[in-house]
Amino acid sequence: MNRSLLFKLGAIALLILLLLIPLLMIRGIINERQALRDGVLMDIARSSSYSQQVSGPLMVVPYRKTVREWKLNEKLNKRYEVLSEEQGRLYFLPEHFELDGKVQTELRARGIYQARLFHADNRISGRFVLPAQMGIKEDFADYTFEQAFLAVGISDIRGIENALKLELGSQRLEFAPGTQVSFLGAGVHVPLPAQDSKNPAPLDFAFDLRLQGTEQLQVLPVGKTSVVKLASNWPHPSFVGNFLPVQREINDQGFSANWQTSFFSTNLEESLYGCVVASRCDDFNQRSFGVNFIDPVDQYLKSDRAIKYALLFIALTFAGFFLFEVLKSLAVHPIQYALVGVALAFFYLLLLSLSEHIGFALAYLISASACVLLIGFYVCHVLRSVAHGLGFSAGLAALYGLLYGLLSAEDYALLMGSLLLFGLLGTVMVLTRKLDWYGVGKRKASEQEAMQ
Repeated sequence: MNRSLLFKLGAIALLILLLLIPLLMIRGIINERQALRDGVLMDIARSSSYSQQVSGPLMVVPYRKTVREWKLNEKLNKRYEVLSEEQGRLYFLPEHFELDGKVQTELRARGIYQARLFHADNRISGRFVLPAQMGIKEDFADYTFEQAFLAVGISDIRGIENALKLELGSQRLEFAPGTQVSFLGAGVHVPLPAQDSKNPAPLDFAFDLRLQGTEQLQVLPVGKTSVVKLASNWPHPSFVGNFLPVQREINDQGFSANWQTSFFSTNLEESLYGCVVASRCDDFNQRSFGVNFIDPVDQYLKSDRAIKYALLFIALTFAGFFLFEVLKSLAVHPIQYALVGVALAFFYLLLLSLSEHIGFALAYLISASACVLLIGFYVCHVLRSVAHGLGFSAGLAALYGLLYGLLSAEDYALLMGSLLLFGLLGTVMVLTRKLDWYGVGKRKASEQEAMQ
């Protein structure tokens, strides 16, 4: 093969490598804009409320225990009793726990960025069934029980939008700030009426909790049996946590989902014991589940995914350009390759800047159309043929369409990409199956000699 052809291929390869510089710069801009967006969203959440997790209620029973210890008086050789007192708490999970929530979402904007907030109207109810003698089997007479209380963990108490009142039959008891339980974190608590410690009666409870938060709502299923129902007007939920809904329905008007758990599946009673005795509370607090109210069209994520295909996209475009040059015996200067490559790189910058204002799909359409028209106009003159320029533009438009398909089909991106490359390789092999590559080099050499 003639040296000129090798030089041309080397120049094209060098151009592809040089185009990595603007592509890396554009990718840096994507990361910078995404970090700026995340910072603005965090500021919005900081001024309203963060994501929310509801943990509880738990019943806490403080106690004082008289400890009896016998000691020996060596001088008198007599034993005597020493009394001391220790304090502690008993923790009880509800026999049954139910949360029925209705969630509405809204957008809060700051500049060009928007954060999605939710308002959840929750009805929380259940029943506590305490064991006889509070589960104490030895030295029960040495225990003195203080006023019990219910504690409800709420990760960001700024989001509480109503005056909380616990319903115990006909009684209405007001909650007070703070859980008084360290491993529950922030939240509220309510003192309970005095109970018979020897044979405590079942305790049915209920209260309404209106809660505001940002992006995520999670619930800790504290009951021996727990039922959680959530319904919302948000049509793009992402279910998170240790348990998925047993039933769910999603449509354009929103979603509804039901969770059902028991101690057999959550092992929450053992986790609570480990938290109280050994202060290992991460396992207890992480048994939650819930939903993310996220926007499925993240323009920064899709722009970043698009630019990952940029090098392949440019290489395929240059390959098509080179095929036109070889098959039609045209001479295309490396500078003309470079201009086409720069136009392809500018597509990603246009895509990023437009998607911040008009959405990713429309931004992609406008950016791709602008690049196809510009490159098509230029190629018509470079190839000295409107037909060839239109054919090249059609191929480029098809590539942009296939790239959008790759971005949209996240689960099938590898399969589609593999089939695309195989199809393009097959197309090149079919088009060049009768091409004499040595003849191409000789023809190039003769054309250069004729020009001299």
